[in-house]
Amino acid sequence: MPSLSTIATLVGATVISCISGACFAEDRLKIVASFSILGDMVQQVVGEHADVTTIVGPDADAHVYQPSVADARAVADADVIFVNGLGFETWSETLIAESGTDASVHVATQGVKIVKVDGETDPHAWNSLSNGVVYVNNIAAVLSNKIPEKADVIETNRATYANTLMALDTSTKTKLSQLPAEKRTVVTAHDAFGYLADAYDMTFLAPVGIDTDAEPSAQELAVLIDQLKADGAAALFVENITSPALVQQIADETGLTIGGRLFSDALSERGGPATSYLAMFEHNLNTLLTALGSN
Repeated sequence: MPSLSTIATLVGATVISCISGACFAEDRLKIVASFSILGDMVQQVVGEHADVTTIVGPDADAHVYQPSVADARAVADADVIFVNGLGFETWSETLIAESGTDASVHVATQGVKIVKVDGETDPHAWNSLSNGVVYVNNIAAVLSNKIPEKADVIETNRATYANTLMALDTSTKTKLSQLPAEKRTVVTAHDAFGYLADAYDMTFLAPVGIDTDAEPSAQELAVLIDQLKADGAAALFVENITSPALVQQIADETGLTIGGRLFSDALSERGGPATSYLAMFEHNLNTLLTALGSN
């Protein structure tokens, strides 16, 4: 993987070559989103009226991502950059600074109600649909200012999308509220679902914290396994961005059922069950309900 200083040099060469001609042939707004879930939100709001590029793609882990030369070129060429913030993209500030971009940078989580997990800020705010609406409103406000001639279309898209998310939020609360108390504690690979737990009265336990760039110690894993043996949990779930090995080990040692795969930090590849933020949330909800209703 090239160093960011190397990337910056290559991007500079690209910019110089662009000055000579073709790079200015297209004046459509160029937007970069830091990861796939955020990129889909931006696309839903802006529609066909801008070009949207995503840095961390489907089924990829933004916690441990290493930017490429192509990423730096996209950032250098961007007009607008959206990031999640809350410490999610640890690589983004360096990438943006060393790309030399003139793009405006916007934090999509501005205004969300922050949840803390073990004293740390949980960056996975999209796992509450009410927060998803905050993301969408923030995105729309920026883009209406950047493309004022499309402000009416952007507002229509925002309202339609936000109403759909709020309707699913209401449905999610109703469905999960019907689970008995003993079906409300589940285990995932890492702490990505604090906002879902907070919004929908669930408990999520995990052997790894909010950042996947860590491994639990043998003692920490033993403590969790002992807790599950003593207090129980309804099911275990693997994630699309992490190895299933830890979850399988917990299943082997506790006898708990693996209830399926949840999408935590990234959408699925094309053809998968979670190719959009809306589809991802619906998939996760249905996976939870199917597993917890069948145990």
